[in-house]
Amino acid sequence: MRELRDQMRDRRTLFMVAILPLLLYPAMGIGMVQMTVLFSEQPRNVVLLGAKDLPQHPQLLDGDRFVSNWFMNPTDAEKLRVITDAQVADENLPDLDKEEREKLLEQARKLEVDLKLHQQLLDNWDQLQVRLTEFETKIDQYQKQNQKKSTEGGPKSEEKQQLIQEQKQLDAEKSELAEQITLSNARLSKQFAESQIQVLILFPPNLSKELELVSEKLARHELIEFDPAVSLRPLVLENTADEKSRLAFTRVQEVLEAWENAILRDRLSRARLPETLPNPINPDVIDLAQDDQLAANLWSKLFPALLIIMAATGAFYPAIDLGAGEKERGTMETLLISPARRTEIVLGKFLTVMIFSVSTALLNLASMGFTGKHMVNVAGSGALSKIGDLSFPSASALFWIVILLIPLSALFSALCLSLATFARSSKEGQYYLTPLLMVTLGLTVFCLSPAVEINAFYSMMPIVGVALLLKGMLLSAVNAGALYVYAIPVLVSSIGYSLLALWWAIDQFQREDVLFREAERFEVGLWLKHLMRTKDVLPSFAEAGFCFVIIMLLQFAVMNSMRDAILTAPESMRAVRSMQLLMIQQLAIIATPALIMGIMLTTSVRKTFRLFLPSWGFWGVGLLLPFMLHPLSLELSASLQWFFPKLPAGAAAIIKEMSDPNQSLWLILLAFAVAPGICEEIAFRGFMLSGFGRRGRVWLAVILSSVTFGVMHQIPQQVFNATLMGLALGLIAVHSRSLFPGILFHFIYNSLSIFRGRVPETWVPENGLQHFVTMGPDGLRYSWPLLLICGVTAFVLLRWVILQSRPAPGEPMESLTESSYDRRLTDSK
Repeated sequence: MRELRDQMRDRRTLFMVAILPLLLYPAMGIGMVQMTVLFSEQPRNVVLLGAKDLPQHPQLLDGDRFVSNWFMNPTDAEKLRVITDAQVADENLPDLDKEEREKLLEQARKLEVDLKLHQQLLDNWDQLQVRLTEFETKIDQYQKQNQKKSTEGGPKSEEKQQLIQEQKQLDAEKSELAEQITLSNARLSKQFAESQIQVLILFPPNLSKELELVSEKLARHELIEFDPAVSLRPLVLENTADEKSRLAFTRVQEVLEAWENAILRDRLSRARLPETLPNPINPDVIDLAQDDQLAANLWSKLFPALLIIMAATGAFYPAIDLGAGEKERGTMETLLISPARRTEIVLGKFLTVMIFSVSTALLNLASMGFTGKHMVNVAGSGALSKIGDLSFPSASALFWIVILLIPLSALFSALCLSLATFARSSKEGQYYLTPLLMVTLGLTVFCLSPAVEINAFYSMMPIVGVALLLKGMLLSAVNAGALYVYAIPVLVSSIGYSLLALWWAIDQFQREDVLFREAERFEVGLWLKHLMRTKDVLPSFAEAGFCFVIIMLLQFAVMNSMRDAILTAPESMRAVRSMQLLMIQQLAIIATPALIMGIMLTTSVRKTFRLFLPSWGFWGVGLLLPFMLHPLSLELSASLQWFFPKLPAGAAAIIKEMSDPNQSLWLILLAFAVAPGICEEIAFRGFMLSGFGRRGRVWLAVILSSVTFGVMHQIPQQVFNATLMGLALGLIAVHSRSLFPGILFHFIYNSLSIFRGRVPETWVPENGLQHFVTMGPDGLRYSWPLLLICGVTAFVLLRWVILQSRPAPGEPMESLTESSYDRRLTDSK
């Protein structure tokens, strides 16, 4: 109540949440109406050369306009101003004087001359392509002859030299001609852009006579010796980079198509043929869309987007005021000495922000809905009437809007409050929250795509699941029942994300270094000096996160280069090339940043990367545990195929390469087992796990390192599987205080996937193995007795791992830090 009263006294907050939505949309509606009434589009210039050769019937031009009958909307004829070379010099043109018209015609004639030269260059290019095709055929014949002559003393060097000389000549001609075409195209583009012409139409000479000749031959059913589509083709110049030119061309294209259809109908009529002859099927299209369905289609695009954006912006300003604003006003200390616990204080702030977030979203939706419906009623028979009566969504849809809004607002409120609490000032809080708003906008745009529909995978994603479920429910009231199956996972996952964000906010509020951080001036030079001079034994939490960001950015930067390198390789070498690039990626992008940061930013590389020899028991765990977890993870992934989207073509190709028996086994093991086992463990269980665990929260460090390890794989199936394996690897690394068992685990686990893919499809398990494994269409599968044995054994091994570093009585688990490890290591020695 304290926080709510403070926010109610803030006029800016009240204006943003309550007053602005009620005024904004009606004002926008009134403004749109006024702009529509006052707006008058300027006519665009269309220059037409060869107008003297146009046929008189059907008529294309009417003075300086196209005939209005050729437009679907006849008023569009007034939006195009046609200047032709057939107009009389003293013709009365009130909106265009004689001097300007002559200038446009002169520019059009220059363009016509340059265009003919450009067309000649293009014809030369086509001829050169024919010569190149013939040369490639000659090369193929020469190679076949070489294979036959290889046993007869070798091919003739004179013929080879002649081919090399011819290839050099063709390459030189191709390069020179390509440069000429580029220069000619640039010259034409510049000349057209500098003119005031939006569209230029060049009709061929004798067009009217040729059209009449073709029509007469068709009427007499005589043979036509030439192709009218080639000889009678006009040229149309436009510039899609210019909005005015693009809009004018769209209307000109509409005119020419309608005029061409009229000429065709006239020909068919004279030939006593049915007008429907060019369209032998000509289906009848019946639009079954009802007014309420049209309205639902509109609401399904507007409501989810507005719901997400307004829920985020509604939490934006109150969170900054209750978090960073509390620090600026100096009331944080007073609040902390109150009888309320810190968790209760955070919950009070959270509920306050959430109330404003929900209120903002609902008020904006209501205001936009009533304004839109009123605008359609005012428009009457205008353009807005095409979307139907704009009836409101059903009561069930409105109910789900409110239900889905609650966890969505809770998520945004907790995230905004966490970031605002971390900020030192309101200005800094805006810097932190702006990226959150930008990410939200990106996800919203993604959800608005008609091709994106909700499925099991999207239902578990934050924000996306809510938006897609709401879009589906609003879009189709008939099929809404089928979408209710996604309601529970959407609500459960949204509530889970909200609780995680709220836990983060409470955690921020528990830390004195966050609540009482003072504003500081940041200078890159001083920061770098401090970073290099003041080194710690282990990396910090921020340095570990920054290492992950660098790895992801480097992967994004080289993605296209690696793909091009694979595609440009010969087909027989693509598999080898992809494996070579994979090893380079592991070394240069994943291991190198972690190693460089570990050497430069820490004083103990050995402790940072856990370069200690473990006990024999952990060696045994690293050797045995992957054999237990591999069948479990494989069957789990197979059972969740319905949940994840299909593998991309590139990932499927890599998996196929792993199981290709024609590829060298040692190279596959080196690329898919050895390199990832070493490089990924150095980065994720070495540098990042040490940085995330710097504050002593072992369980949080293991979770973060496993999540980042999974996200690095990018593909959803691999993200899920790698995250689970990362948890086991993190536990082994933390409790063994060594990187080596994890490397062994990683190598064996990936090797098992390789060997499984190489099992022949014709292999039949026998001698008792049929009770544990089977051969299916997708390869080797594991039966439930083997899965039961693997599950029990894996549990026992992981339990043993955790008990080996069990804290002393009364000592929390978080105390198992590197400093305590030094003491325990000394005691054990």
